[in-house]
Amino acid sequence: MATRHQARESVVTLLYAKDIGNDQIGIFLDDILEDKKIRNQQKEFALSLYNGVMNNLEEIDAELDKYLKEWKVDAIGNIERAILRLGAYEILFGELDNAVVINEAIEISKTLAADTAPKFINGVLDAVTKRKK
Repeated sequence: MATRHQARESVVTLLYAKDIGNDQIGIFLDDILEDKKIRNQQKEFALSLYNGVMNNLEEIDAELDKYLKEWKVDAIGNIERAILRLGAYEILFGELDNAVVINEAIEISKTLAADTAPKFINGVLDAVTKRKK
């Protein structure tokens, strides 16, 4: 059985695929999650995260832009952008403790992103949490 961490990792890869131009990714969500053995409650969780990010993308990107000092959200790496979007969505719209959301994003960035990404992800998402309070 997949964990929530694995579901989040899958969502990041789906967001990444969509971001690099795979506009048809939404059609294959069920198949992709099944291939990764994301099923039942974790599948529902993953789909709710993916759809939540996509449905609130403009607001999420606008919020992230406020804290990206040297860049805008469109100028950062695709995988980092996907991780930040998911983390920001969970902070802004979710009910999970912000520290857990940030930790999950950092752990995903250690696996999928550049070596400098964890510190970057932590800084941006921490700023988003302070703004939310």
